[in-house]
Amino acid sequence: MADEDAPHANGNGHEENGHVPEIELIIKASTIDGRRKGACLFCQEYFMDLYLLAELKTISLKVTTVDMQKPPPDFRSNFDANPPPILIDNGMAVLENEKIERHIMKNVPGGYNLFVQDKEVATLIENLYSKLKLMLLKKDDVSINSLLSHLRKINLHLEKKNTRFLTGDTMCCFDCELMPRLQHIRVAGKYFMDFQMPTDLRYLWRYMLHMYQLDAFTQSCPADQDIVNHYKQQQNVKMKKHEELETPTFTTSIPVDLDLQQDE
Repeated sequence: MADEDAPHANGNGHEENGHVPEIELIIKASTIDGRRKGACLFCQEYFMDLYLLAELKTISLKVTTVDMQKPPPDFRSNFDANPPPILIDNGMAVLENEKIERHIMKNVPGGYNLFVQDKEVATLIENLYSKLKLMLLKKDDVSINSLLSHLRKINLHLEKKNTRFLTGDTMCCFDCELMPRLQHIRVAGKYFMDFQMPTDLRYLWRYMLHMYQLDAFTQSCPADQDIVNHYKQQQNVKMKKHEELETPTFTTSIPVDLDLQQDE
């Protein structure tokens, strides 16, 4: 198991005695080197949620990666067959995704503010990931157009809203859910299908630019190689040796021909 960098809170916290609770998040490690961050979407989503709270100094965050191909004995004995993400709060392990979300919302200081109630946005972003998986499976025009249509709906929402993030100018749980999925669409779509998000989706690109400038995203984001390998494993394709030895790269730029300055 390996520890990842995360902001640690100092000074006064949520509790009256000034103690800031430490939350540990166990996430899946890279399937390439077994140490750095892996490409688990839920792991990154909760990493982002908790990172934002650590930046607000309501908690101290410790992130630990676990190589699920060679899990250490203490991991097996402590958590049985439960895969990450796993949240540990005051010695209590929270093991399932829905329970982790509920715990962050109800029990982690400041967490309630992240979980905005917005049915329109919730509906807007659901099933986006399934359309990526379908495109990678089918590789046909129908599945490509279905994904593009969904991205255009998100772009239209952002245009109408005209805010930095999905529900306003402050990040919330929906942003922590959407952005990792957009990253997978960019990286895996490009690698397997030469798929690229159209540059006319200006508001979606502006949204991604804002996210690329935030530590909550960049510190939690897996390397491109790990995202690619995530889908290679699903297709039972082995990583090439030279790919395993590559220096990790991170796609966090926007197309050079896309000038968003006037939209800022």
